[in-house]
Amino acid sequence: MQRPLTQVHNRLLAALSAEDQALIAPHLVQIDLERGRLLYDPGDRIDFVYFPHDGVISLMTLMENGAAIESATIGCEGALGLMAAVAPRQSLSRAIVQTPTRAARISAAQLHEAWEKSPRIRDLVDRHNEALYGHAIQSVACNALHSVEARFCRWLLTCHDRISSDTVALTQEFLADMLGVQRTTVTAVARTLQAKGAIRYRRGVVDIVDRSVLEQLACECYGVIRRNYERLLPSG
Repeated sequence: MQRPLTQVHNRLLAALSAEDQALIAPHLVQIDLERGRLLYDPGDRIDFVYFPHDGVISLMTLMENGAAIESATIGCEGALGLMAAVAPRQSLSRAIVQTPTRAARISAAQLHEAWEKSPRIRDLVDRHNEALYGHAIQSVACNALHSVEARFCRWLLTCHDRISSDTVALTQEFLADMLGVQRTTVTAVARTLQAKGAIRYRRGVVDIVDRSVLEQLACECYGVIRRNYERLLPSG
């Protein structure tokens, strides 16, 4: 479903001046993105740019054998496909909706026209791409060096920052893909976190019970990534 954009909840869009918003507002539509929706696969041309309002989109790196792992996430602080505002681009990863979200969407061609006219839009695109790059390279180190439990806590905190609920509905298979582990490992780690009072785990649902426990158990990467976004992008 899509309809004209009436409210702005994305921080990048909200940071634009009235003059800059006038360049893109006529071309923005609001759409509802259901969980699990595939937006891009590697090699797909990026025809649309998405500005999430209240959910999370995962960027997944795929291997030839079908294995996958999450390399970054995008929420209300950023946009998916924003590099296509500069020039035509192909997606380097699989982009899939992790939690249901509303999003503003604009064609890459129309955003490019605004990018050419506005120094502020060019600056935001550059800053966002730097933040996303930092997120991705931190994830590389995190996936290689930190425990599944610490990475799971980091992921839950990152998700919690971007949604308006303490409940995250996700399948075991989706969690396993994002963490790059077997489903049995996800179950074992989730039960451990439940025993520690951090979460309540049900089939396909994680309830965040005590965020402070997650913060204690998460690796340093959560704070590194969050501070990088806060430094580079509008705080809303």
